[in-house]
Amino acid sequence: MSVLHKLRHYVKKYFDRISNERLKTNLLQALPFWFAALIAGLVAVFYAKLFSWAEDITHYILLHGKVFLFIITPACFLIAWWLVHRFAPFAAGSGIPQVMASIELATPKHHDKVDKLLSLKIICIKILSSLLMVAGGGIVGREGPTIQISASIFRTINRWLPAWWPKISKRNMIMTGAAAGLAAAFNTPLGGIVFAVEELTKTHISYFKTALFSAIIIAGLTAQALLGPYLYLGFPDVDSQTYTILFWVILVAIITGLLGSIMSKIIVAIIRWKSTFTRQRQTILYLLACGLLVATAGYFMHASAIGSGKEIMTQTLFTGDKQVPWYLPLMRIEGLIASFTSGAAGGVFAPSLSAGASIGSMVSGWHTFSPQDTNILILAGMAGFLTGVTRTPFTSAILVLEMTNRHSIIFHLMLAGMIASLAALIIDRHSFYDHLKINYLKKVLHEEAPANSSSTDPHKPREQEAS
Repeated sequence: MSVLHKLRHYVKKYFDRISNERLKTNLLQALPFWFAALIAGLVAVFYAKLFSWAEDITHYILLHGKVFLFIITPACFLIAWWLVHRFAPFAAGSGIPQVMASIELATPKHHDKVDKLLSLKIICIKILSSLLMVAGGGIVGREGPTIQISASIFRTINRWLPAWWPKISKRNMIMTGAAAGLAAAFNTPLGGIVFAVEELTKTHISYFKTALFSAIIIAGLTAQALLGPYLYLGFPDVDSQTYTILFWVILVAIITGLLGSIMSKIIVAIIRWKSTFTRQRQTILYLLACGLLVATAGYFMHASAIGSGKEIMTQTLFTGDKQVPWYLPLMRIEGLIASFTSGAAGGVFAPSLSAGASIGSMVSGWHTFSPQDTNILILAGMAGFLTGVTRTPFTSAILVLEMTNRHSIIFHLMLAGMIASLAALIIDRHSFYDHLKINYLKKVLHEEAPANSSSTDPHKPREQEAS
């Protein structure tokens, strides 16, 4: 008898002794969430450590041999894409659209297809591919991948449950895993909850709020136990506020909302264009071009033009050097487009935050601001650009708030998110993730994309899950 079968046998024997049926059922339904959250927290910490070491490789290259970027970056782009293409095609990109598609497919009719989007193989390839990308200077983040990784862990635990176990909603398990992943990645428990409500679920939260809250707490505490009660960014000084700063917050929100949405539209258009490639040679040439583009930006323009971009946020928020070159926001956006459309694994959360920070810093140079007001514009830019991409203004505001623990500017962040969301609607009615979710649904279901796929409404009602 295998170890897993022995464990199931002992668990069943233990719970058979509990006489209170309601207590037994509730406990059995909660245990998979708790156990999966613990594993997700451990994996998130392990992944964060690996990601940090990969970033150190990029920094070493920039300090001791920038010229090697022209070899290492294209090579990393190519190998990272090959891993995904060869072993797990649905591990490409951020991972959030795949999770959204999995939630759509978690019905009695299609739940078996979820295994293509969430699995142990996805976890391994997601980590390896994204690490190669960031080691080569790719502008990608680990937060979106952590969400797909965590959702895959929750999905796998759900599949391993024996037949006698009380039924657990597959959809709720996936949504809870995704929220726990975001909470563990950023150390932002409220952000994980708001993300689940605003982005993932169209059902009422009361149906799984206990599981959601407990899983986020366990995953977050696990990460904190190993990494400490850290803030993703720190405590920027925002104490000196003026009422006139609100006008500039609105301006930054409009600019970042428009640019975030434009970037997303360009990425979706390039992905659709790449789908017309008939030869693998075309894809390889595109990958090499993207790698050389990113390497060129890092070598000739600015060291902060490559990598995940966290150093841009820390430099502008916590040092006296609060101004960035005027071209850096364009370089960050251009590099993010090249990195994401490569087809390798990597998220857009952290790169979007850094792009927004660079825009806020740039706008602050148009007028004489105090360091405190400059920090407000940088944080507003972070919330605004992320909203322009994801169309989740409250998630964006809460994430930036929890990264900095600066509750005094919550209204500035919420204002930036709401204005950016409205500005983004001018460019596209749907979010970046909504478009990609539709693409993944079509691939999984082996459907031919209709000519007007760009106008497909991703917000149509979902089929309800029987369990």
